[in-house]
Amino acid sequence: MKYAYYPGCSLKSSAKDYDLSFRACCQFTGVELIEIPDWICCGASSAHATSHLLSIALPAKALVQTEAMGLHQVIAPCIACLTRLKVANIEMAKDEGLKKDVETVLEASYQGKVRVRNVLDVFLNDVGLERIKQAVVTPLKGLKVACYYGCLLTRPPHIAQFDDVENPHSMDDLMRAVGAETVDWSFKTDCCGASMSLTETDAALRLTNKILEGARDAGADCVAVACQLCQSNLDLRQKDIGNKYGTFYDMPILYFSQLMGLAFGATTKDVGLEKVVVDPFPVLGAI
Repeated sequence: MKYAYYPGCSLKSSAKDYDLSFRACCQFTGVELIEIPDWICCGASSAHATSHLLSIALPAKALVQTEAMGLHQVIAPCIACLTRLKVANIEMAKDEGLKKDVETVLEASYQGKVRVRNVLDVFLNDVGLERIKQAVVTPLKGLKVACYYGCLLTRPPHIAQFDDVENPHSMDDLMRAVGAETVDWSFKTDCCGASMSLTETDAALRLTNKILEGARDAGADCVAVACQLCQSNLDLRQKDIGNKYGTFYDMPILYFSQLMGLAFGATTKDVGLEKVVVDPFPVLGAI
């Protein structure tokens, strides 16, 4: 199974542990990643507020490069990048004039045949649960995980086109396949406020506190995520939440790929576990 790989800016910097753990999981499950050469930022943070053409042309660059590589599928682990690449595909497919403008800007043609994939989708539907179970050497038996999807992975549904919008199960399925127990809780797709983390910090703390409280009350040992914005917000804000609300959760926030990688036999260094702020070793050591 061969895919073009678009890591995006975050996975090369603040979310390096996501990149490491995802690559490790791919090695154990037969997924071949070919990183797009000289990829550029997709413009997720601000391009759409600057220029509609720019907001489509930037992610379209990765789609054009994928076609030039002779591949028809690209994986984007970052949820923001994933959304922008999907939007570019949809927008160009329905607006021929926009597509021509983008091709003019990029000085390249685009056939529109590239499929944009998220990481959960690839592991669940291409690799498959049986192959994942066969790759497990250290089952995560006894670990209770709250699978947190965040607000973008399944929304908006006509863009995401993935899983149940309000009650997704893909990450839960993967966690159970590697031996963990997933908890039933009500905050799977609530927004954590990451986009307001600096501009409306109090609002972000309130939203994050609700999510952590929900995971704790459901009996979770840790929270699994598939978004680097969610991971950093839920991980880094716990001290501030404790100071504001008087509740210190000490809840490890881990990428689902870190947990899968450990189950496959990867080392803690292989999956970048030392980058997690809330110490996960007491929880993982217990199993």
